[in-house]
Amino acid sequence: MTPNARAAVLMTVGMASFACEDTLLKLLAREIPTGQLLFLVGLAGMLVFGAWLARSPEGISWRHLLVPKVLMRNMAEGVCGVTFLLALSIGDLSIASAILQASPLLMTLGAALFLKESVGWRRWLSIGLGFVGVLLIVRPGTDAFQPASVLAVISVVGLAIRDLLTRQLPADIGSGFLTASAFGSMAVAGVALMVIGGQTMVLPSGIETATMVASLGFGLAGYITMVTATRIGEIGAIAPFRYSRLVFAIVLAVLVFRERPDALTLVGAAIIALAGGYTMWREARLRQQRVADPALSVVRSG
Repeated sequence: MTPNARAAVLMTVGMASFACEDTLLKLLAREIPTGQLLFLVGLAGMLVFGAWLARSPEGISWRHLLVPKVLMRNMAEGVCGVTFLLALSIGDLSIASAILQASPLLMTLGAALFLKESVGWRRWLSIGLGFVGVLLIVRPGTDAFQPASVLAVISVVGLAIRDLLTRQLPADIGSGFLTASAFGSMAVAGVALMVIGGQTMVLPSGIETATMVASLGFGLAGYITMVTATRIGEIGAIAPFRYSRLVFAIVLAVLVFRERPDALTLVGAAIIALAGGYTMWREARLRQQRVADPALSVVRSG
């Protein structure tokens, strides 16, 4: 099996893990207040990655927490965590997952508008098509509109802001530290949600505790396999497999929650997946061309 084939398998496994994590979180949100759930998941993730960092060469550098863009990144992560979990708890898993897949498109748009990166007509067309797909899912002003869709859109904006800030951080701030601090920000956001929403903590049952542990396990497995895939495979080759998460999410939504996505939702999800996959593939290809010949970056920005 070639490195790209192994990376594709790992990416698919990672996306399946994330879909399972979302499914378990939606199940847990039926019995546990969303603020408490977000706090527990964030705290557990922070402790796990913090312990790993303490034993790794990267180590824990507390001073990086005070870097303004790290603070802004963690705020965006907290907003994303709150809004996506709320979208899962009160809306459909299939709809929230489909809207979430628009984040690469929004990040490309943000890079063009705020980082002044060159974006050619092909990717502008993909961005436009992707937003058409989002509108087909959200359908504001119609009977099919779900308020939870707005929360999912806010979550996508938070993800895009987080990723744009990540691209601007110094190279000495490691990805492990960013992951641990992001989980910590979700824990803080969970406490804030409990206070603002007047939520009262409940004692999880044994089954709920086991489900939370399983959810964390799926999340960590997704993260590890995704990172491994991006390290051993070419980004352009594995980018389309990131959208397998949407397929797994829809299947789980139908099997577990008896959701029935209508035709427009499925069409919108397919448009988002195709547009996002093409955008990621195109960006990876252009990056390879610039590395091979820097002069091409002046004339090829598609």
